[in-house]
Amino acid sequence: MKPYSREFRGQVLAACDRGRSTREVATYFQVSESWVRRIKQERRELNKVAPLLTRRRTPLWAPLAERMRELIRHKPDLTLRELKAELQTDLSVQTLCTALQRLRLTIKKKFSSQRSGSVRMWRRSGKSCSVTSQI
Repeated sequence: MKPYSREFRGQVLAACDRGRSTREVATYFQVSESWVRRIKQERRELNKVAPLLTRRRTPLWAPLAERMRELIRHKPDLTLRELKAELQTDLSVQTLCTALQRLRLTIKKKFSSQRSGSVRMWRRSGKSCSVTSQI
């Protein structure tokens, strides 16, 4: 959803400055009361009228970034689950994967055991055949 323009925010704040209640202003401009309260608070505390166009959120993995670099440098064959255990964190495996992508770190994937029901492919005399393993 697109943020409201600076001009629209100015109109809403001007209506508030004329002594109208938050509910009246919200009804007149067809916006939520909480939004009106929030832009009034932003102007009061931050002296800000323009919308914030970029997010300024620090990722949850940011404090662990240097430790992740160090672990990957010393143990490049860690799986994501092993990395999570080494870091002793509650972050999800997907969050760690995203962190590694953003940090441009790669880990060597390894499988500790063969998957059951896997399909093996090989070529015999120009034809490709698939054989499922029987367990």
